[in-house]
Amino acid sequence: MVLLRRELGDVLREQRQGQGRTLREVSASAAVSLGYLSEVERGEKEASSELLASICKALNLSMADMLSSVSNRISLAEGSERQMNAMLAGGLAKPIHRDALTGPATVDSESDREISVTPAA
Repeated sequence: MVLLRRELGDVLREQRQGQGRTLREVSASAAVSLGYLSEVERGEKEASSELLASICKALNLSMADMLSSVSNRISLAEGSERQMNAMLAGGLAKPIHRDALTGPATVDSESDREISVTPAA
């Protein structure tokens, strides 16, 4: 599942790193704690619109450009998810069935569709 906060954090981190700036520099310029900015970049915290505006200003990045980049990333991720779901539905990918800690997975030679578990020796 695509999470907005993760995609947003990735865009902000890529912008900061692309400018060769540190978390410390951007957090000071944006008037936000270094730890909180780090959590936003890792997608662990939901940033308010005010905080996003402050971070974008510190990065010399318009909110529109940042949101456009996030939107593009989400579109790509959702397209990949749809493609994977279609492959699974069409039988092009084989599901993995495992019994907890019983050994390595192998292809079941009889059905050739499911993966079974061979007990560890």
